[in-house]
Amino acid sequence: MSYPQLLTPTEKLADAKARLNIPTIVVICGSTRFMDAITDADRELTAAGHIVVKPGCNMKQPHPLWADPADAEALKARLDDLHRAKIRLADEVLVVGDYVGDSTRAEISYARDLGKPVRFTHPKVDPATKETTR
Repeated sequence: MSYPQLLTPTEKLADAKARLNIPTIVVICGSTRFMDAITDADRELTAAGHIVVKPGCNMKQPHPLWADPADAEALKARLDDLHRAKIRLADEVLVVGDYVGDSTRAEISYARDLGKPVRFTHPKVDPATKETTR
């Protein structure tokens, strides 16, 4: 007697999204130096009917939550973990900005390792292309 294959967690999530008629979920990645462009992309994607998740804390701007260097370091680690969870939840990734730093490069690699489609507002910064100059 053969048994049906059990669904992986990723397959279960995709099945649940389909059954619930959840719109495409797009996660925005990029340096918070591009927060205005991230907000613009969020607005455009939302108006197009997508669910958008993006960085929620701009640690380049002063704030009491990360004023203490030890608190800032711990928060940065938690935010990195949270953003990887957003990537796992998303159907696709949009990288915003004309620069890709180490954190964003790691997010792109993580998304691609998961098989997520990755798009760029500035395709020349794609680490997978030979055109990358930064």
